[in-house]
Amino acid sequence: MTVTVAAIDLGATSGRVMLGHVGPNELRLEPVARFPNGPVALPDGLHLNLVELYRAITAGLREAASARSDIASIGIDSWAVDYGLLRDGRLLGVPFHYRDSRTDAAAARVHERVPFAELYAANGLQFLPFNTLYQFEADRAAGLLHLTDQALLVPDLIAYWLTGARVAEATNASTTGLLRVDGSGWNETLIERLGLPGSILPPLVRPGERIGELSARVQHETGLPAVPVTAVGSHDTASAVVAIPMTDPDAAYISCGTWGLVGVELEHPVLTEASREANFTNEGGVDGRVRFLHNVMGLWLLSESVRTWEAESGERIDLPELLAAAAAVTDLQPVFDANDAVFMAPGDMPARIATWLREHGMPVPESRAAMVRCIIESLADAFANAVLAASELSGKAVRTIHLVGGGSQNELLCRLTAQRAGMPVLAGPVEATALGNVLVQARALGAITGSLESLRELVTRTVQPRRYLP
Repeated sequence: MTVTVAAIDLGATSGRVMLGHVGPNELRLEPVARFPNGPVALPDGLHLNLVELYRAITAGLREAASARSDIASIGIDSWAVDYGLLRDGRLLGVPFHYRDSRTDAAAARVHERVPFAELYAANGLQFLPFNTLYQFEADRAAGLLHLTDQALLVPDLIAYWLTGARVAEATNASTTGLLRVDGSGWNETLIERLGLPGSILPPLVRPGERIGELSARVQHETGLPAVPVTAVGSHDTASAVVAIPMTDPDAAYISCGTWGLVGVELEHPVLTEASREANFTNEGGVDGRVRFLHNVMGLWLLSESVRTWEAESGERIDLPELLAAAAAVTDLQPVFDANDAVFMAPGDMPARIATWLREHGMPVPESRAAMVRCIIESLADAFANAVLAASELSGKAVRTIHLVGGGSQNELLCRLTAQRAGMPVLAGPVEATALGNVLVQARALGAITGSLESLRELVTRTVQPRRYLP
Protein backbone atom coordinates (compact mmCIF):
# COMPACT_ATOMS: atom_id res chain seq x y z
CA MET A 1 0.00 0.00 0.00
CA THR A 2 1.30 3.44 -0.97
CA VAL A 3 -0.24 6.62 0.40
CA THR A 4 0.04 10.23 -0.70
CA VAL A 5 0.34 12.82 2.06
CA ALA A 6 1.11 16.54 2.13
CA ALA A 7 3.94 18.12 4.11
CA ILE A 8 3.81 21.78 5.10
CA ASP A 9 7.49 22.42 5.81
CA LEU A 10 8.31 25.88 7.13
CA GLY A 11 11.88 27.06 7.60
CA ALA A 12 13.09 30.32 9.09
CA THR A 13 13.67 31.85 5.64
CA SER A 14 11.45 29.80 3.30
CA GLY A 15 8.51 27.43 3.21
CA ARG A 16 7.20 24.71 0.97
CA VAL A 17 4.25 22.40 0.44
CA MET A 18 5.28 18.97 -0.82
CA LEU A 19 3.48 15.76 -1.61
CA GLY A 20 5.01 12.58 -0.27
CA HIS A 21 4.35 9.18 -1.82
CA VAL A 22 5.22 6.53 0.75
CA GLY A 23 4.96 2.76 0.87
CA PRO A 24 7.04 -0.21 2.05
CA ASN A 25 9.42 0.23 -0.89
CA GLU A 26 8.67 3.77 -1.99
CA LEU A 27 9.64 7.16 -0.63
CA ARG A 28 9.29 10.02 -3.04
CA LEU A 29 8.70 13.75 -2.72
CA GLU A 30 6.85 15.87 -5.25
CA PRO A 31 7.35 19.65 -4.85
CA VAL A 32 4.11 21.59 -5.11
CA ALA A 33 4.81 25.13 -3.88
CA ARG A 34 7.76 27.11 -2.51
CA PHE A 35 7.58 30.56 -0.99
CA PRO A 36 9.80 32.97 0.96
CA ASN A 37 9.40 33.44 4.69
CA GLY A 38 11.14 36.40 6.23
CA PRO A 39 10.59 38.69 9.22
CA VAL A 40 9.04 42.13 8.90
CA ALA A 41 10.57 45.14 10.68
CA LEU A 42 7.82 47.25 12.26
CA PRO A 43 8.35 50.36 14.42
CA ASP A 44 8.24 48.27 17.60
CA GLY A 45 10.56 45.48 16.44
CA LEU A 46 10.97 42.41 14.27
CA HIS A 47 7.81 40.39 13.62
CA LEU A 48 6.67 37.20 11.91
CA ASN A 49 4.79 37.61 8.65
CA LEU A 50 2.26 34.96 9.64
CA VAL A 51 -0.67 36.24 7.61
CA GLU A 52 1.31 36.03 4.38
CA LEU A 53 2.72 32.68 5.45
CA TYR A 54 -0.79 31.28 5.97
CA ARG A 55 -1.90 32.67 2.60
CA ALA A 56 1.03 30.90 0.92
CA ILE A 57 0.24 27.65 2.77
CA THR A 58 -3.41 27.59 1.70
CA ALA A 59 -2.40 28.48 -1.87
CA GLY A 60 0.06 25.56 -1.75
CA LEU A 61 -2.63 23.21 -0.48
CA ARG A 62 -4.87 24.39 -3.31
CA GLU A 63 -2.14 23.45 -5.80
CA ALA A 64 -1.74 20.09 -4.04
CA ALA A 65 -5.48 19.46 -4.39
CA SER A 66 -5.21 20.21 -8.10
CA ALA A 67 -2.32 17.77 -8.45
CA ARG A 68 -3.79 14.85 -6.47
CA SER A 69 -7.26 13.88 -5.36
CA ASP A 70 -6.11 11.17 -2.93
CA ILE A 71 -4.24 13.14 -0.25
CA ALA A 72 -4.70 11.09 2.90
CA SER A 73 -3.15 13.37 5.53
CA ILE A 74 -1.39 16.69 6.12
CA GLY A 75 1.56 17.29 8.49
CA ILE A 76 3.11 20.57 9.60
CA ASP A 77 6.63 21.31 10.78
CA SER A 78 8.40 24.62 11.36
CA TRP A 79 11.20 26.34 13.21
CA ALA A 80 10.95 26.35 17.00
CA VAL A 81 10.27 28.77 19.90
CA ASP A 82 8.05 31.36 18.15
CA TYR A 83 4.33 31.55 18.88
CA GLY A 84 1.12 33.53 18.60
CA LEU A 85 -1.03 34.74 21.50
CA LEU A 86 -4.79 34.21 21.23
CA ARG A 87 -7.87 35.50 23.00
CA ASP A 88 -11.23 33.94 22.21
CA GLY A 89 -9.56 32.21 19.29
CA ARG A 90 -8.28 35.41 17.71
CA LEU A 91 -4.64 36.38 17.26
CA LEU A 92 -3.53 39.24 19.51
CA GLY A 93 -1.35 41.42 17.32
CA VAL A 94 1.51 40.42 15.07
CA PRO A 95 3.80 37.87 16.79
CA PHE A 96 7.41 38.81 17.37
CA HIS A 97 10.25 37.06 15.56
CA TYR A 98 12.83 35.23 17.65
CA ARG A 99 15.62 37.45 16.33
CA ASP A 100 14.02 40.54 17.87
CA SER A 101 16.06 42.03 20.70
CA ARG A 102 13.18 42.31 23.22
CA THR A 103 14.35 39.20 25.08
CA ASP A 104 17.79 40.61 25.97
CA ALA A 105 16.56 41.97 29.32
CA ALA A 106 13.94 39.25 29.79
CA ALA A 107 16.55 36.49 30.14
CA ALA A 108 18.20 38.26 33.08
CA ARG A 109 14.82 38.60 34.85
CA VAL A 110 14.09 34.90 34.35
CA HIS A 111 17.45 33.92 35.82
CA GLU A 112 16.79 36.10 38.85
CA ARG A 113 13.76 33.95 39.61
CA VAL A 114 15.27 30.62 38.57
CA PRO A 115 19.07 30.49 38.13
CA PHE A 116 20.16 28.95 34.85
CA ALA A 117 21.67 25.89 36.56
CA GLU A 118 18.24 25.10 38.02
CA LEU A 119 16.56 25.76 34.70
CA TYR A 120 18.91 23.34 32.96
CA ALA A 121 18.20 20.63 35.51
CA ALA A 122 14.46 21.17 35.01
CA ASN A 123 14.25 21.45 31.22
CA GLY A 124 17.66 20.37 29.83
CA LEU A 125 17.81 23.28 27.36
CA GLN A 126 20.85 25.25 26.30
CA PHE A 127 20.73 28.99 26.86
CA LEU A 128 19.46 30.82 23.83
CA PRO A 129 18.08 34.30 24.57
CA PHE A 130 15.10 33.70 22.28
CA ASN A 131 13.84 30.48 23.89
CA THR A 132 10.08 30.62 24.39
CA LEU A 133 10.20 31.07 28.15
CA TYR A 134 12.25 34.27 27.72
CA GLN A 135 9.84 35.50 25.05
CA PHE A 136 6.96 34.78 27.45
CA GLU A 137 8.72 36.85 30.12
CA ALA A 138 9.01 39.76 27.68
CA ASP A 139 5.29 39.49 26.96
CA ARG A 140 4.47 39.19 30.65
CA ALA A 141 6.43 42.38 31.42
CA ALA A 142 4.64 44.14 28.56
CA GLY A 143 1.26 43.21 30.03
CA LEU A 144 0.27 40.92 27.17
CA LEU A 145 -0.09 37.58 28.94
CA HIS A 146 -2.98 38.72 31.15
CA LEU A 147 -4.91 39.46 27.92
CA THR A 148 -4.21 35.97 26.58
CA ASP A 149 -6.11 32.71 27.00
CA GLN A 150 -3.97 30.58 24.68
CA ALA A 151 -0.43 30.50 23.29
CA LEU A 152 0.29 28.35 20.24
CA LEU A 153 3.69 27.65 18.70
CA VAL A 154 3.88 28.36 14.97
CA PRO A 155 3.07 24.84 13.64
CA ASP A 156 0.32 24.46 16.25
CA LEU A 157 -1.11 27.85 15.25
CA ILE A 158 -1.18 26.82 11.58
CA ALA A 159 -2.88 23.55 12.59
CA TYR A 160 -5.45 25.54 14.58
CA TRP A 161 -6.23 27.78 11.62
CA LEU A 162 -6.62 24.70 9.42
CA THR A 163 -8.66 22.54 11.80
CA GLY A 164 -9.89 24.55 14.78
CA ALA A 165 -8.03 22.23 17.20
CA ARG A 166 -5.69 23.83 19.74
CA VAL A 167 -2.86 21.53 20.85
CA ALA A 168 0.91 21.58 21.39
CA GLU A 169 3.00 18.96 19.59
CA ALA A 170 5.58 17.54 21.99
CA THR A 171 8.85 17.87 20.04
CA ASN A 172 8.32 21.58 19.50
CA ALA A 173 6.95 22.04 23.01
CA SER A 174 10.27 20.69 24.28
CA THR A 175 11.98 23.84 22.95
CA THR A 176 9.85 26.19 25.08
CA GLY A 177 11.79 25.46 28.26
CA LEU A 178 8.49 24.75 30.04
CA LEU A 179 8.24 21.00 29.45
CA ARG A 180 9.53 18.49 31.97
CA VAL A 181 12.93 17.23 30.94
CA ASP A 182 11.57 13.71 30.47
CA GLY A 183 8.93 15.08 28.09
CA SER A 184 6.06 13.73 30.20
CA GLY A 185 4.14 17.00 30.41
CA TRP A 186 4.23 20.70 31.20
CA ASN A 187 6.37 21.56 34.23
CA GLU A 188 3.76 23.22 36.42
CA THR A 189 6.22 23.91 39.25
CA LEU A 190 8.66 25.73 36.95
CA ILE A 191 5.86 27.64 35.23
CA GLU A 192 4.60 28.87 38.59
CA ARG A 193 8.09 29.91 39.73
CA LEU A 194 8.48 31.94 36.55
CA GLY A 195 5.20 33.75 37.20
CA LEU A 196 3.67 32.56 33.94
CA PRO A 197 0.02 31.57 33.48
CA GLY A 198 0.08 27.83 32.83
CA SER A 199 -3.53 27.98 31.63
CA ILE A 200 -2.42 29.41 28.27
CA LEU A 201 -0.53 26.20 27.40
CA PRO A 202 -2.62 23.69 25.38
CA PRO A 203 -2.74 19.91 25.82
CA LEU A 204 0.14 17.93 24.34
CA VAL A 205 -0.01 15.56 21.37
CA ARG A 206 2.70 13.20 20.12
CA PRO A 207 3.93 12.57 16.59
CA GLY A 208 1.52 10.26 14.80
CA GLU A 209 -1.58 11.43 16.68
CA ARG A 210 -4.49 12.97 14.79
CA ILE A 211 -4.99 16.68 15.46
CA GLY A 212 -8.21 17.22 13.55
CA GLU A 213 -9.49 17.57 10.01
CA LEU A 214 -9.66 20.52 7.66
CA SER A 215 -12.49 22.85 8.56
CA ALA A 216 -15.31 23.56 6.11
CA ARG A 217 -13.84 27.00 5.41
CA VAL A 218 -10.40 25.58 4.60
CA GLN A 219 -11.95 22.87 2.46
CA HIS A 220 -13.69 25.58 0.46
CA GLU A 221 -10.49 27.65 0.16
CA THR A 222 -8.26 24.78 -0.93
CA GLY A 223 -10.56 22.40 -2.77
CA LEU A 224 -9.52 19.58 -0.45
CA PRO A 225 -12.01 17.30 1.33
CA ALA A 226 -12.00 16.81 5.11
CA VAL A 227 -8.39 15.61 5.15
CA PRO A 228 -6.98 14.83 8.62
CA VAL A 229 -4.06 16.84 9.98
CA THR A 230 -1.60 14.50 11.68
CA ALA A 231 0.96 15.54 14.29
CA VAL A 232 4.50 14.95 13.07
CA GLY A 233 7.81 16.02 14.59
CA SER A 234 6.64 19.61 14.27
CA HIS A 235 10.04 20.96 15.22
CA ASP A 236 11.71 20.86 11.81
CA THR A 237 14.88 19.34 13.25
CA ALA A 238 12.85 16.55 14.88
CA SER A 239 11.43 15.70 11.46
CA ALA A 240 14.83 15.99 9.79
CA VAL A 241 16.41 13.55 12.25
CA VAL A 242 13.73 10.96 11.42
CA ALA A 243 14.95 10.90 7.81
CA ILE A 244 18.70 10.78 8.46
CA PRO A 245 19.96 7.49 6.98
CA MET A 246 21.82 6.51 10.14
CA THR A 247 22.51 2.83 9.60
CA ASP A 248 25.59 3.08 11.84
CA PRO A 249 24.65 3.80 15.48
CA ASP A 250 28.03 5.52 15.98
CA ALA A 251 26.97 8.58 14.05
CA ALA A 252 26.36 12.27 14.61
CA TYR A 253 24.15 14.54 12.56
CA ILE A 254 24.16 18.10 11.31
CA SER A 255 20.82 19.46 10.14
CA CYS A 256 22.04 22.46 8.22
CA GLY A 257 19.95 25.30 6.90
CA THR A 258 19.54 28.77 8.37
CA TRP A 259 20.78 27.13 11.58
CA GLY A 260 23.17 24.24 11.98
CA LEU A 261 21.87 21.77 14.58
CA VAL A 262 24.75 19.49 15.53
CA GLY A 263 24.38 16.50 17.79
CA VAL A 264 23.61 12.85 18.46
CA GLU A 265 20.43 10.88 19.11
CA LEU A 266 20.10 9.41 22.59
CA GLU A 267 17.60 7.46 24.68
CA HIS A 268 18.01 9.69 27.74
CA PRO A 269 18.96 13.35 28.36
CA VAL A 270 22.44 14.44 29.45
CA LEU A 271 22.17 16.91 32.36
CA THR A 272 25.74 17.11 33.56
CA GLU A 273 27.53 20.27 34.58
CA ALA A 274 29.83 19.79 31.62
CA SER A 275 26.93 19.66 29.13
CA ARG A 276 25.40 22.78 30.68
CA GLU A 277 28.68 24.68 30.47
CA ALA A 278 29.11 23.56 26.86
CA ASN A 279 25.58 24.88 26.18
CA PHE A 280 24.24 21.61 24.81
CA THR A 281 20.52 21.05 24.71
CA ASN A 282 18.21 18.07 25.21
CA GLU A 283 15.21 18.39 22.92
CA GLY A 284 12.40 15.96 22.26
CA GLY A 285 12.53 13.69 19.25
CA VAL A 286 10.04 11.39 17.56
CA ASP A 287 9.29 8.16 19.47
CA GLY A 288 10.63 9.65 22.69
CA ARG A 289 14.22 9.95 21.48
CA VAL A 290 16.42 12.79 22.76
CA ARG A 291 18.14 15.18 20.37
CA PHE A 292 21.31 16.09 22.27
CA LEU A 293 22.70 18.95 20.24
CA HIS A 294 24.22 22.38 19.98
CA ASN A 295 22.98 25.27 17.85
CA VAL A 296 25.49 26.77 15.42
CA MET A 297 24.61 29.96 13.54
CA GLY A 298 24.45 28.05 10.24
CA LEU A 299 24.05 29.29 6.69
CA TRP A 300 22.41 32.44 8.05
CA LEU A 301 25.92 33.91 8.03
CA LEU A 302 26.20 33.29 4.29
CA SER A 303 22.64 34.24 3.31
CA GLU A 304 22.81 37.53 5.23
CA SER A 305 26.16 38.31 3.60
CA VAL A 306 24.72 37.67 0.15
CA ARG A 307 21.66 39.77 0.97
CA THR A 308 23.93 42.66 2.03
CA TRP A 309 26.07 42.46 -1.12
CA GLU A 310 23.00 42.34 -3.35
CA ALA A 311 21.53 45.40 -1.61
CA GLU A 312 24.81 47.28 -2.03
CA SER A 313 25.30 46.40 -5.69
CA GLY A 314 21.71 46.24 -6.86
CA GLU A 315 22.60 43.03 -8.68
CA ARG A 316 21.65 39.42 -8.01
CA ILE A 317 24.54 37.22 -6.90
CA ASP A 318 24.99 33.77 -8.42
CA LEU A 319 25.56 31.71 -5.27
CA PRO A 320 26.99 28.57 -6.95
CA GLU A 321 29.46 30.79 -8.82
CA LEU A 322 30.42 32.55 -5.58
CA LEU A 323 30.90 29.23 -3.77
CA ALA A 324 33.07 27.96 -6.63
CA ALA A 325 35.21 31.08 -6.32
CA ALA A 326 35.47 30.52 -2.56
CA ALA A 327 36.57 26.92 -3.13
CA ALA A 328 39.32 28.20 -5.44
CA VAL A 329 40.75 30.55 -2.78
CA THR A 330 44.19 29.23 -1.85
CA ASP A 331 45.25 31.77 0.76
CA LEU A 332 44.69 30.68 4.34
CA GLN A 333 41.61 32.48 5.72
CA PRO A 334 40.96 33.35 9.38
CA VAL A 335 38.38 31.47 11.44
CA PHE A 336 35.92 33.39 13.61
CA ASP A 337 33.51 32.19 16.30
CA ALA A 338 30.35 31.36 14.35
CA ASN A 339 28.44 31.09 17.63
CA ASP A 340 29.06 34.67 18.73
CA ALA A 341 25.74 36.41 19.50
CA VAL A 342 26.91 39.47 17.55
CA PHE A 343 25.87 37.61 14.39
CA MET A 344 22.31 36.91 15.56
CA ALA A 345 20.33 39.89 14.26
CA PRO A 346 19.73 40.77 10.60
CA GLY A 347 22.12 43.32 9.15
CA ASP A 348 25.44 43.87 7.41
CA MET A 349 27.03 40.49 8.14
CA PRO A 350 30.32 41.06 6.24
CA ALA A 351 30.91 44.25 8.24
CA ARG A 352 30.23 42.44 11.53
CA ILE A 353 32.58 39.62 10.61
CA ALA A 354 35.26 42.14 9.63
CA THR A 355 34.83 43.97 12.94
CA TRP A 356 35.05 40.69 14.88
CA LEU A 357 38.25 39.72 13.07
CA ARG A 358 39.89 43.13 13.67
CA GLU A 359 38.95 43.04 17.36
CA HIS A 360 40.63 39.64 17.62
CA GLY A 361 43.77 40.68 15.76
CA MET A 362 43.01 38.74 12.60
CA PRO A 363 43.20 39.84 8.96
CA VAL A 364 40.02 40.71 7.10
CA PRO A 365 39.35 38.87 3.80
CA GLU A 366 39.95 41.19 0.86
CA SER A 367 37.32 39.86 -1.57
CA ARG A 368 33.83 38.43 -1.50
CA ALA A 369 35.16 35.00 -2.42
CA ALA A 370 37.68 35.17 0.42
CA MET A 371 34.96 36.30 2.85
CA VAL A 372 32.75 33.38 1.81
CA ARG A 373 35.70 31.01 2.28
CA CYS A 374 36.21 32.53 5.75
CA ILE A 375 32.52 31.94 6.58
CA ILE A 376 32.53 28.34 5.36
CA GLU A 377 35.81 27.57 7.16
CA SER A 378 34.36 29.02 10.36
CA LEU A 379 31.14 27.04 10.06
CA ALA A 380 33.04 23.83 9.35
CA ASP A 381 35.21 24.46 12.40
CA ALA A 382 32.14 25.08 14.59
CA PHE A 383 30.42 21.97 13.23
CA ALA A 384 33.47 19.77 13.83
CA ASN A 385 33.97 21.06 17.36
CA ALA A 386 30.29 20.51 18.18
CA VAL A 387 30.40 16.92 16.88
CA LEU A 388 33.45 16.12 18.98
CA ALA A 389 31.87 17.79 22.04
CA ALA A 390 28.60 15.88 21.57
CA SER A 391 30.53 12.62 21.51
CA GLU A 392 32.57 13.46 24.59
CA LEU A 393 29.66 14.82 26.64
CA SER A 394 27.27 11.98 25.80
CA GLY A 395 29.78 9.14 25.86
CA LYS A 396 28.54 8.07 22.43
CA ALA A 397 31.24 7.06 19.97
CA VAL A 398 31.05 8.92 16.68
CA ARG A 399 32.70 7.62 13.51
CA THR A 400 30.49 9.22 10.85
CA ILE A 401 28.72 12.54 10.39
CA HIS A 402 25.43 12.81 8.49
CA LEU A 403 24.87 16.30 7.09
CA VAL A 404 21.32 16.88 5.83
CA GLY A 405 19.24 19.83 4.68
CA GLY A 406 20.17 22.64 2.33
CA GLY A 407 23.75 22.69 3.59
CA SER A 408 24.30 19.18 2.19
CA GLN A 409 24.41 20.76 -1.28
CA ASN A 410 27.36 22.94 -0.27
CA GLU A 411 30.31 20.79 -1.34
CA LEU A 412 32.89 23.11 0.19
CA LEU A 413 31.16 23.02 3.58
CA CYS A 414 30.86 19.23 3.52
CA ARG A 415 34.49 18.74 2.49
CA LEU A 416 35.87 21.16 5.09
CA THR A 417 33.69 19.67 7.85
CA ALA A 418 35.08 16.21 7.07
CA GLN A 419 38.63 17.56 7.14
CA ARG A 420 38.23 19.43 10.41
CA ALA A 421 36.34 16.62 12.16
CA GLY A 422 38.67 13.92 10.84
CA MET A 423 35.84 11.60 9.86
CA PRO A 424 33.60 10.93 6.84
CA VAL A 425 30.66 13.20 6.11
CA LEU A 426 27.65 11.67 4.36
CA ALA A 427 25.70 14.49 2.70
CA GLY A 428 21.96 14.23 2.08
CA PRO A 429 19.08 14.03 1.81
CA VAL A 430 18.51 17.71 1.06
CA GLU A 431 14.80 17.55 1.92
CA ALA A 432 15.27 15.55 5.13
CA THR A 433 12.69 17.59 7.05
CA ALA A 434 9.91 17.00 4.52
CA LEU A 435 10.88 13.32 4.29
CA GLY A 436 10.66 12.91 8.06
CA ASN A 437 7.32 14.70 8.04
CA VAL A 438 5.79 12.36 5.43
CA LEU A 439 7.32 9.23 6.99
CA VAL A 440 5.61 9.86 10.32
CA GLN A 441 2.30 10.52 8.56
CA ALA A 442 2.59 7.37 6.47
CA ARG A 443 3.35 5.27 9.55
CA ALA A 444 0.31 6.73 11.32
CA LEU A 445 -1.81 5.71 8.32
CA GLY A 446 -0.40 2.17 8.38
CA ALA A 447 1.32 2.41 4.98
CA ILE A 448 4.65 1.61 6.66
CA THR A 449 5.43 0.16 10.07
CA GLY A 450 8.23 -0.16 12.56
CA SER A 451 10.70 1.85 14.59
CA LEU A 452 12.72 4.89 13.57
CA GLU A 453 15.41 2.49 12.42
CA SER A 454 12.89 0.90 10.04
CA LEU A 455 11.94 4.30 8.65
CA ARG A 456 15.61 5.12 8.14
CA GLU A 457 16.18 1.85 6.33
CA LEU A 458 13.56 3.00 3.82
CA VAL A 459 15.47 6.27 3.44
CA THR A 460 18.72 4.40 2.77
CA ARG A 461 17.00 2.35 0.04
CA THR A 462 15.69 5.42 -1.75
CA VAL A 463 18.31 8.15 -1.14
CA GLN A 464 22.03 7.93 -1.92
CA PRO A 465 24.12 10.31 0.23
CA ARG A 466 27.35 11.75 -1.13
CA ARG A 467 30.47 10.74 0.82
CA TYR A 468 33.24 13.21 1.73
CA LEU A 469 36.39 11.78 3.26
CA PRO A 470 38.75 13.68 5.59
